[in-house]
Amino acid sequence: MERVEILHVDIAKQIPSIRFGTETLLVFFWWNDCPVGQIETFRTVGRHVDFEGLIASAVASDVIARAQGIVDVETSGLPAEVPPASVVICTRDRPEALARCLAALPRQTLRPTQVIVVDNASRDGRTKEAALAAGVDYVREDRPGLDIARNTGAKQATGEIVAYTDDDVDLHPRWLERMVAAFVTPAVAAVTGLVLPAELETEPQRYFETHWGFGRGYRPIAFGSEFFASDRAYGCPAWEIGAGASMAFRREIFAKAGFFDERLDVGAAGCSGDSEYWHRVLSSGGVCGYEPAAVAFHYHRRDAAGLSKQIYYYMRGHAAALLVQYERSGNIGNLRRALVSMPWWYTVRVAKWLVGRGSERDRFIFREMAGYLSGLAHYMRQPRPDTARRSLLKPESCARSISRPRSSW
Repeated sequence: MERVEILHVDIAKQIPSIRFGTETLLVFFWWNDCPVGQIETFRTVGRHVDFEGLIASAVASDVIARAQGIVDVETSGLPAEVPPASVVICTRDRPEALARCLAALPRQTLRPTQVIVVDNASRDGRTKEAALAAGVDYVREDRPGLDIARNTGAKQATGEIVAYTDDDVDLHPRWLERMVAAFVTPAVAAVTGLVLPAELETEPQRYFETHWGFGRGYRPIAFGSEFFASDRAYGCPAWEIGAGASMAFRREIFAKAGFFDERLDVGAAGCSGDSEYWHRVLSSGGVCGYEPAAVAFHYHRRDAAGLSKQIYYYMRGHAAALLVQYERSGNIGNLRRALVSMPWWYTVRVAKWLVGRGSERDRFIFREMAGYLSGLAHYMRQPRPDTARRSLLKPESCARSISRPRSSW
């Protein structure tokens, strides 16, 4: 795959004539500061882009969400009383990326009352230096693991809303404002935002965005009981709710539902602690909101080795998360997806690959499968409640020290 040029176009303003030198252009459409759609176009090198025609085509094909009455698009507003919000950034040995992420926080239209950097066992002092230079709270967590770090941040948070982002993310100035505003009703316990690619400079970045990207569309969604209804039969696809790089929770939910499951960590299960927690919110009758106006920009892995490792741990975490979800809910659909649906899906894909009918998605299929099998094995090796152990054997029976700078947020 070739390099992809990313262009952000505000269709509320006059569109200039622009010339580009790459053959593939990914266009994100905005109405002022609200994202409304995207389109990928292939062009002849060096020619002007006909944006008027491109936008007309996008509207006609409903690529631009909210195409009906587009001039009336309203951005999310804040409630009369704004709950205080803490922002948690979990990081390890990436001080430059952390500094870039922290630089976006003073530009937020809604300033966080607290910013916590959880240093997840970095090997030197540069992470602490970057955090304290930015004037935020610094917490050292010596046990490696993303969900361990997330839990450490949640326990240190003082805001009513606890928002999470990653060190490889840049934030739109209205990100936090719109995340907080999305907690519009008491039933909303969790919110995710739209995550767009910050760059697509390399082939692995393009592959990830095409087949594993974080985008969930441009219309707000309330994931509730109707979305969760498939859980008992097929397993609820909680991963569709969003991305852990841009998510927030009411702090009170941690007291009610517990903290992130530390079995689902990078280096342990792999990941999926975020989707397992959204599943927990749904299983308790709560609502997870998706707010596309809350935008974050993610820097995907630039090299194939990093991408391969990421996919392996994604699938390792996904397999373990399905079993954790079954353990907690007793809904057999999660077990069916883990032990029947997913193996069959991989069998079909491998069969097509062997006869030359595989797709570009299958480039890492054996890494996916290895990760998935590893996740099942990992879960079975972990200590579990006796009730969970019995339910897996008989499925039919189941229905730190903190450093605070002088400056504060």
